[in-house]
Amino acid sequence: MRRCLGYLAKFQSQPRLSNAQLFLASLRSQYALPFHAFSCGRPRLASNSLVVSKLEQKIADIPLERYRNFCIVAHVDHGKSTLSDRLLEITGTIEPGGKKQVLDKLDVERERGITVKAQTCSMIYKYKGDDYLLHLVDTPGHVDFRAEVSRSYASCGGAILLVDASQGVQAQTVANFYLAFSQGLYLLPVLNKVDLPTAEPSRVIEQINDTFELDADNAVLVSAKTGRNVEKLLPEVIEKIPPPEGETSKPLRMLLVDSWYSSYRGVILLVRLFDGTIRAGDHVVSFATGIKYIVGEVGIMYPDQTPQTVLRAGQIGYVCFNPGMKRIQDAKTGDTFTTVGSQAAVEPLPGFEEPKTMVFVAAYPTDQSDYGHLEDSINQITLNDRSVTVQKEYSEALGAGWRLGFLGTLHCSVFEDRLRQEHGATIIITPPTVPFQVVWSNGKEEIIRNPAKFPEAEDFKGKLRELREPYVLVTVTLPEEYVGKVIELCEVNRGEQKELTFFTATQVILKYEIPLAQLVDDFFGKLKGATKGYATLDYEEAGWRQSKIVKLQLLVNKVPVDAVARVVHITQTERLGKEWVKKFKEHVDRQMFEVIIQAAAGRHVVARETIKPFRKDVLQKLHASDVSRRRKLLENQKEGRKKLRAVGNVSIENSAFQKFLAK
Repeated sequence: MRRCLGYLAKFQSQPRLSNAQLFLASLRSQYALPFHAFSCGRPRLASNSLVVSKLEQKIADIPLERYRNFCIVAHVDHGKSTLSDRLLEITGTIEPGGKKQVLDKLDVERERGITVKAQTCSMIYKYKGDDYLLHLVDTPGHVDFRAEVSRSYASCGGAILLVDASQGVQAQTVANFYLAFSQGLYLLPVLNKVDLPTAEPSRVIEQINDTFELDADNAVLVSAKTGRNVEKLLPEVIEKIPPPEGETSKPLRMLLVDSWYSSYRGVILLVRLFDGTIRAGDHVVSFATGIKYIVGEVGIMYPDQTPQTVLRAGQIGYVCFNPGMKRIQDAKTGDTFTTVGSQAAVEPLPGFEEPKTMVFVAAYPTDQSDYGHLEDSINQITLNDRSVTVQKEYSEALGAGWRLGFLGTLHCSVFEDRLRQEHGATIIITPPTVPFQVVWSNGKEEIIRNPAKFPEAEDFKGKLRELREPYVLVTVTLPEEYVGKVIELCEVNRGEQKELTFFTATQVILKYEIPLAQLVDDFFGKLKGATKGYATLDYEEAGWRQSKIVKLQLLVNKVPVDAVARVVHITQTERLGKEWVKKFKEHVDRQMFEVIIQAAAGRHVVARETIKPFRKDVLQKLHASDVSRRRKLLENQKEGRKKLRAVGNVSIENSAFQKFLAK
């Protein structure tokens, strides 16, 4: 220490260098250390800031007239994410030959080859000597995530309608077209996978012309996989999709398109600016909640979060606050933000309709000691997926758990996969069920989401007016040769035909109204099996209808197993009841007394199986005894079994429920 103070005193007489510089110089000379050993700076960050500043300068020089906001919409597996990769490579946003599906952030998306969450990315593209700022949104293709597509349309001025050149127009293609058409977006038809041997571009172009009345004769024919003709796509986007409207001189008017949660920054908002500008330090207010925030950082996705000094009207980017927004519930999708004090001068933008949960399951930990870990895992996933509803519940058979609501069966399956893969959770999931409506005699309507709480008609006789179940309008697109099989499948599932249209010589659009309970019971899998995978499906809500529905329960020694309860149509009780008791018998261990497994619809037992008890041979030591002696021993054994059954409880392991509930 004295040595260091001595060096400082020695160098105080030299004015040209600071004390710290002289101190470091002495240490370097004494220990022969290189200069960079004491460098606190990070050259990598300096170079990054230089890149960001060049990027920002480029964006600042681009006027609003050279902005283009567009999304890619298509049916499942028509190549949206692959095409997005090629566009990012052409614009230099990512390096060619890098990892595939750059915009698919989740492991389950890469594993399944589907897009679950809409993702955005900004690109700069030079066309005819001028730089253009392009905002691309990659959307999901499955019907369960239609809300993601709808929100993407609100931030775009046009859409690439991507169609597989071998599969042609399919159900979700039709649904996406009408959704975009209703919002006034320009649609640019593009045919993908033209390199496949089975591709028929001329047939698909004719389909698009006939089905949508779009001029598809000049559609761009591309192969996203090989990159063929993809370079012709962006000039078409620039020429045909209009630039966004807005003025930077007006007060801020910002639409909240999406949000996600960060452990370090809190809630991060994905926004679209319609008017004005936003930068760090601005004070903004939400129209929906009235809460005021201070902007901590703004930026664009390029393709990851890239900070910027300012976001301008017409841009799509992200915003985070300082202090951060702590509750994801405060980020209401479709909300409008403006600067504090400008509320009177700004008209809020029309918001989005919140997606409704259509399918419900119960989830329980296989071991109740894992309850806390599983609860934390569910909470972490729901932070970035607010369409999932969570409600705690308790089962006598499986213990504490949750009632989870989802947009559809695929949404449920993806959520379950994320729990297992990202958090290592081991859970028991009940089969999906749908909500039902009870109309009481006093006119009150009640929604029942848990089958265990469904009222028994016999117990509430005179109090119930009617029972209703939800219906959906199903649109099936399929080849003509499978029409008979699909009609038969729909009729078996209590469907009512609404429309049958030949939109080409070989392709049919079939519309049926089907109970939602039948749709979630693997209807899509049965449809694929009946049509060898050629049929596609889309659905939308069709309201409530009165129905003869009843609660089907599984009884073990006359005690109901609440975790297995299900509400079904009265015509299905006998078939399902027989399947249940037969399957459950295989997974229940034999006891010292007789176990009776029953399926009951209301008070009527529709199926029964019996598990025989372990039995001791009481006649083993009798050889030449009288028949009355034998009978007496057997009667005594029988009486003992009755007493044991009266006081004995059937112990059913969680593994038995897991095997029973597995598909």
